[in-house]
Amino acid sequence: MNLIESFLHVPRIAYFSMEIALRSEIPTYAGGLGILAGDTLRTAADLNMNMVAVSLVSRAGYFRQTIDAAGQQNEAPQLWEPAQWATRMGAMVSIDLLDRMVWVSGWLYVLESPAGGRQPVILLDTDLMENQAEDRLITHYLYGGDDRYRLQQEAILGIAGVRMLQALGFQVREYHLNEGHSALLGIELLRRYAFPLEEVRQDESPYDILSVRQLCNFTTHTPIDAGHDKFPYALVDEVLGPIIDKPLMQRLGGGDRLNMTLLALNLSEYVNGVAVRHAEISAKMFPGYHMRAVTNGVHPRTWTHDSFAKLYNLYLPGWCREPEILVRADHAIPDAAIWQAHQDAKNALFRHIIEVGGPHLDPDIATIGFARRMTAYKRPDLLFIDPDRLISIAQRHPFQLVIAGKAHPRDETGKALIAWVHSMVQQLKESIPIVFLPDYQMDLAKKLVAGVDIWLNTPLRPLEASGTSGMKATFNGVPNLSILDGWWIEGCIEGITGWAIGDDPDASTENDAASLYQKLETVVLPLFYGDRSAWIGVMKGAISKNASYFNSHRMMRRYAVEAYMQ
Repeated sequence: MNLIESFLHVPRIAYFSMEIALRSEIPTYAGGLGILAGDTLRTAADLNMNMVAVSLVSRAGYFRQTIDAAGQQNEAPQLWEPAQWATRMGAMVSIDLLDRMVWVSGWLYVLESPAGGRQPVILLDTDLMENQAEDRLITHYLYGGDDRYRLQQEAILGIAGVRMLQALGFQVREYHLNEGHSALLGIELLRRYAFPLEEVRQDESPYDILSVRQLCNFTTHTPIDAGHDKFPYALVDEVLGPIIDKPLMQRLGGGDRLNMTLLALNLSEYVNGVAVRHAEISAKMFPGYHMRAVTNGVHPRTWTHDSFAKLYNLYLPGWCREPEILVRADHAIPDAAIWQAHQDAKNALFRHIIEVGGPHLDPDIATIGFARRMTAYKRPDLLFIDPDRLISIAQRHPFQLVIAGKAHPRDETGKALIAWVHSMVQQLKESIPIVFLPDYQMDLAKKLVAGVDIWLNTPLRPLEASGTSGMKATFNGVPNLSILDGWWIEGCIEGITGWAIGDDPDASTENDAASLYQKLETVVLPLFYGDRSAWIGVMKGAISKNASYFNSHRMMRRYAVEAYMQ
């Protein structure tokens, strides 16, 4: 029996995602969407759920980020060799794009759990001798190129992905679309489930939309309109040509442009947002659709620092498979043990900063972490709106900052924000130690979420769909200081699990900044320096009340019961 055949004996949920974070050495992810996809599959392996994932091989990755002396982001390909980590599969499928045949092969990566579970991941690849030179690059650059390139990628993912699973012999019970990038899989399924023409009356559609809907589940991830892929139908005709039935596409995907989210909504029986608030916003964006809510979670083993993992193994055995056990952390783990585990994680982060050429930070000083995709609505500049006020706070209650994040190569506003933050680093360096760590990725994220004392998040409401970095922090006893949006609306218990920035959903940026400064100056930093026992109590609250719930095991059990088993 070859490797792929070992996964063909049972029906599986086919999980489609444009990006999946498998490990730091495999750059097939850009940010939160890919991290979530990876955590989803790691949890499925822990729980022995029968899934198969489909994504793109992204041979050139997203990009490797460097920051020059002027604070400008520079991008370079993040090349990797699939043969080092995955196995080339023999099957090939074809798809007509731009009036020519494009061949697609696949690589098999097997994600394994220490508990014994294994999940197959198929990475689609067009870099084949059978293809023209430009077609060999379709699966190279994650979120690269123009709309034509992106539409070709989404056709490879959705249409060729379905064909590849069939060619390999997978039994697919249902499909799960992780964001709208893979929505074209519904069009491929409609072609497969079309009624015989002789059975169709002249005034009827040949497509069995009901059967396709019953096969599909869709998770939408963004309340930002620009985050929903839309393509002009002239481009759709050019790229997809005979693959599509244009009247059907316009009926399901929108009359003016092909809206991939709308297409996924119309071809999925189960639809959910990634937090309660996000589901409410999504229902307003797309009225008439039943929008459920499954709040995201993070994978316990992946995002827990070794010092805390050892602690949990000692005092709360079984936490990796049943993270709800962490609810007992506030009583089961001694304060001194919590503090020592945190100091170990903090020292590990500071050693890393020195290794990459950064300054020596003081482990006794309160350290605030901020690491997000650098884009306008994340507001990485909120903390720096009033530098004089920030200096004044630091003079009474010293603190230091560790910051990281990438801006999309075409997001000029995001790049400008990185440069502006860099200027603030220079302006404030005599008063507040600030480190910007370039090339934010999985390994760095794990160090950051565990090694800081406070996790800061400042999005513009209501544009944070969920957010998961703060959840990762909670597994390491790091409290959140965050705007009440996304998951934090559900997770914040003021002074128990962390602190909210403002409570007015219509607050201006200036008011949010004032609230942030006030909370830092009068509540958070005085507690850190003035009452170690009470501070550790908040750390324990983050673990027992946040980590015990906002984990991917709870999330996947919800999907299993509410989506996959219906």
